[in-house]
Amino acid sequence: MLVIGGLVFLLLCVFGSFVASGGAIAPLLASMPFELLTILGAGIGTFIMANSMGDLKHVPAAFKSALKGPSYGKRDYMDLLGLLFFFTRLAQSQGLMALESHIETPTESTAFAAYPKIRDNERARDMICDYLRMMSMNMDDAFQVDDVMTRELAKNLKEEMHISHGMQQLADALPALGIVAAVLGVIKTMGSITKPPEVLGEMIAGALVGTFLGVLLAYGIVGPIATRMRSVVEEEASYYDLIRVVFVAHLQGNAPQVSVEIGRKDIPVHYMPSFLEMDTAISEQAIG
Repeated sequence: MLVIGGLVFLLLCVFGSFVASGGAIAPLLASMPFELLTILGAGIGTFIMANSMGDLKHVPAAFKSALKGPSYGKRDYMDLLGLLFFFTRLAQSQGLMALESHIETPTESTAFAAYPKIRDNERARDMICDYLRMMSMNMDDAFQVDDVMTRELAKNLKEEMHISHGMQQLADALPALGIVAAVLGVIKTMGSITKPPEVLGEMIAGALVGTFLGVLLAYGIVGPIATRMRSVVEEEASYYDLIRVVFVAHLQGNAPQVSVEIGRKDIPVHYMPSFLEMDTAISEQAIG
């Protein structure tokens, strides 16, 4: 909820300082609905034109992620490492064919059942199963697997960045759209040039609200939200990259414990469990 807290603080500071310095809030509020309609309407229109229908369908989820933050925490990374440890240990001790029952019907697998969040995460589950299946088909070259997984992860990251890129482009356009609203206000004012100065002054003030809102929305609201969306996507990408790191380490001939330790070192520092925490979790692992 840091996004909401920051937004409230921003608005309080901007409008609070204006009122505290003696500014008249009434003309601002009177013009704001029409200026917002012009700016946001034009902004939403340009956003729709610039993005595909597939991207637009993901906008609500992107906003939700920006508000809630990353979906994965320390426990999730530990669970993923625990599951990968089980699979790499099983493959090393009994051979890759021992994985067949787990990767062909993962929803019925006792290994996935021990980690229900991973089992219900279709993307993570399929990624684990797909690459274990490829390994069982003699694709056991660490460099080849690393290359394939890296390209898949890069493709997914690029696609997931579309919304944040679109939001950033919208933020870049909003100051200009604010000027459009301001120019329309000036045109309206010039059409009433014969009116008294106090009326013209209020109309000019209303026109300037467009420029003000365009800049405020761009750099105070939409831009930071776009940055937040991007950071969440990048952070969540680390979760899936962990699968690549552990599998590649396994194919390089490392013991399961070492592969997991290599993966642990790749976890973002604020989620990374200690060696003792991870060792304890692995030792207490109970998969039927």
